[in-house]
Amino acid sequence: MAELSPVLKQATPVVAARGEGAYIHDEDGRRYLDFTAGIGVTSTGHCHPRVVAAAQEQVATLVHGQYTTVMHRPLLRLTERLGEVLPAGLDRLFYVNSGSEAVEAALRLARQATGRQNAIVFQGSFHGRTMGAASLTTSGSKIRAGIGPLMPGVVVAPFPYAYRLGMPEEEAVAYALREFDELLITVTSPKDVAAVFIEPVLGEGGYVPAPDAFLHGLRERADAHGFLLVADEVQTGFGRTGTFWGHEPSGITPDIVITAKGLASGFPLSAIAAPEAIMAKAWPGSQGGTYGGNAVSCAAALATLDVIQEEGLVGNAARMGDRLRQGLEKVAAASPLIGDVRGRGLMLASEFTTDGRPDGAAALRAQQAAVRHGLLLLTCGPAGNVVRMIPPLIVTGEQVDAALTAWEASVAEAG
Repeated sequence: MAELSPVLKQATPVVAARGEGAYIHDEDGRRYLDFTAGIGVTSTGHCHPRVVAAAQEQVATLVHGQYTTVMHRPLLRLTERLGEVLPAGLDRLFYVNSGSEAVEAALRLARQATGRQNAIVFQGSFHGRTMGAASLTTSGSKIRAGIGPLMPGVVVAPFPYAYRLGMPEEEAVAYALREFDELLITVTSPKDVAAVFIEPVLGEGGYVPAPDAFLHGLRERADAHGFLLVADEVQTGFGRTGTFWGHEPSGITPDIVITAKGLASGFPLSAIAAPEAIMAKAWPGSQGGTYGGNAVSCAAALATLDVIQEEGLVGNAARMGDRLRQGLEKVAAASPLIGDVRGRGLMLASEFTTDGRPDGAAALRAQQAAVRHGLLLLTCGPAGNVVRMIPPLIVTGEQVDAALTAWEASVAEAG
């Protein structure tokens, strides 16, 4: 009998039978509040009726039309609609299937557009598991272990993770920018740098927001030295942080935006967006793929955009995020195990520490206790000591309060 790889480990023991809104129901009929959202994927909740209807209608019409062979209307409509929400000037799109593939595509484009080879990433970053994307990833050695040598030309710079550095945010930003400049003197000439890849909020690295001043500093350096600024919005995009894009509050405009996860409410679809002047520099044959821009996924993405806009889900993410954060801070204030609460919108986390050191065991105890209380959560961070909450953008105040009640009990059990 064939079985799944033994390396695959479930974060919870739940065998899902069906999903509805913010809930997952297991095969025994128990209901769980799902504050994992498929790792930030089911942005409109499980099986939103409009997304389901759009996918069902498309399945009956055209399941797949390979888009370098034939074109189909869902892809054309989606491209038009994304033009309404993308940063100004990023008017050309290329579609693939996953976040890792989109990161690879962005890296390829940056190298071809600039004629340079190096990429700068930040400590704690997660950009994917394929070889190029894994080479850009430093959220944990497990992503890179046992597969070397990795792709050359990657330079890792400090991220202004104020809590870990033990500094106020302003000092952490100044430190990280000084070290970035030092790298341009000692490790890679800026003339060799094709792009800087930045997550507006570190994902697997621990849900650490990039301060606005830091993003401004990177934008200034990219402009001064002629390299590209790539915003990896795989997890932060599509309303997750309480603005449509995670980089929006800073006011900067990236040269390339990468999007995936919440783009199609659970259907596999990702994309990169760039200005025509950059995208046109991709070499012939460098962009393509069998499943990219799948018709059913595109139909689901169109419905996702409709739901996000018509149901005001970006604003809901901001409001419910404030409510959730306030509750998390109250729990943290009463527990010596939680050293920091952070994040933006509905992308929030609690960091577990003991005597100032990461405590992954306590985080795991709290996460597992939450399952018993009917709340599904995930851990992250290099030491696995951060518990993250990423509910769907449709989450209600009552559901947030129910999750906080379960979380308070779980933290108490973990102690």
